[in-house]
Amino acid sequence: MNKKVVIIGGGVAGLSAGIYGQKNGYDTEVVEMHTVPGGQCTAWERKGYRFDYCLHWLVGTARGPFHDIWRETDVITDSVKIIDHDVHTKIFDEEGNSFILYTNIDRWERYLIEIAPEDTATIKKMCADMRKGALLELFSDPPELRSVLDYIRAICKMPRAIMLMMRYGNKSCRDYFQKLNFKNKRLSFFFDNLYGERDFSALAFLMMLGWFYHKNAGYLVGGSLPMVERMTEKYTSLGGKLTLGKKVKNIIVEDDTATAVALADGTVSKADYVISAADGHSTLYTMLGGNYLSGQIEEAYGTWPLFTPIVQVSFGIDMEIKTEYPVQTHLAKGRKIGGTPLDMGYTIMNYCFDPTMAPAGKTVMVVRYESPWELWKDLEGEAYETEKKQIEKDSVAIMEKHLPGITAHIDAIDIATPKTDVRYTGVWKGAYEGFMPTSKNITKSIKMTLPGLKNFYMCGQWLFPGGGLPPAAQSGKWAIQLILKQDKRG
Repeated sequence: MNKKVVIIGGGVAGLSAGIYGQKNGYDTEVVEMHTVPGGQCTAWERKGYRFDYCLHWLVGTARGPFHDIWRETDVITDSVKIIDHDVHTKIFDEEGNSFILYTNIDRWERYLIEIAPEDTATIKKMCADMRKGALLELFSDPPELRSVLDYIRAICKMPRAIMLMMRYGNKSCRDYFQKLNFKNKRLSFFFDNLYGERDFSALAFLMMLGWFYHKNAGYLVGGSLPMVERMTEKYTSLGGKLTLGKKVKNIIVEDDTATAVALADGTVSKADYVISAADGHSTLYTMLGGNYLSGQIEEAYGTWPLFTPIVQVSFGIDMEIKTEYPVQTHLAKGRKIGGTPLDMGYTIMNYCFDPTMAPAGKTVMVVRYESPWELWKDLEGEAYETEKKQIEKDSVAIMEKHLPGITAHIDAIDIATPKTDVRYTGVWKGAYEGFMPTSKNITKSIKMTLPGLKNFYMCGQWLFPGGGLPPAAQSGKWAIQLILKQDKRG
């Protein structure tokens, strides 16, 4: 009989682990607390409109280890259309002055030099760093399966990218921009307001623009919903068992070996191996009772900053609205939406480029902004509903400000708060992408095994600062590779 692997969590990491488990001869069961798979990679339908919570761009749409995984899991097939936007976002300050982030580094370099010819040398230096970041290739195998020769090959293959990592791996964006020392006040203002307000990794910033430059971070037409449907179909077609609407209460451990999972309804699912692709904090501190913690884990959950939760207000508009740029970011310090100060501004997204998101002649638009978990954690009942009503009122006013007369054409409104995210995914403190990539943790990751616990593996975005779908899917594959090694099959 094949060995059984029970996988907790039916998001991208869990589905990936299930697919690779089935491909390698294991009997797998994915247990998901929600009634639909996908986890953070989710979207929902309202009155014929599709409101997407996750997918804006995906690393690995053209090449590399992530691309291989997307192909192997049917995330990307020959029939999937990919859009590479020319602009990442257009930013406006409170006075209406604008600043554009182009996805093509060459074009962005020319644009920046037009704005600030006095900073030509500095701009060329920054863009050269981004081109080096684009050369950085990630490993295909988990650290436990890499040899010294693998690292030597990486250094020989991409020496400039490795040097970039060594130079900026422990630098924040603010440190980086201060060292560049732009003379032009407009550049200094926008760079500082976009990435300088917090300890956001300079290396992450440089790599992001590099991915776009090589058209390796495109948008999948259809968004999150069909992406997850393709993964789910792939998994079940391989014989995998998908259990939905069942929450795992705890992981059963016997003699320091994971042997089963106990569900909230009293059901027990036995396993030869257990993989948790669920929320990291819930796995470690609830399902395992905090019994198998490493110093690295305690440091991460005790000191690493989290992504600030978001509020998403989705609008179905009963008319076609075209905008030049898919994403606009508006700086709005001193203003609020509901009870949330807009310290990081807000974004307006227009999905007019994706015809699957709305009926013909109609449009989906989204207002998004960060909202700290502290504002939401104790909000319940009438107070919660009152806050949502205020959010709706303020968000409609924002839409009306930017598109006068649009209020009469609003056909549907849906508000997803940090508590919505927690309710459906269990994500700790509403941190939808886990740990923020900072100057102190960007080169670190959490091990997939726990000290003293056998036959158990963790996967998912909580292992990697910066989170996201690509490392989540890759870690699902890695978990199966480690099981294959343990069974002496890899």
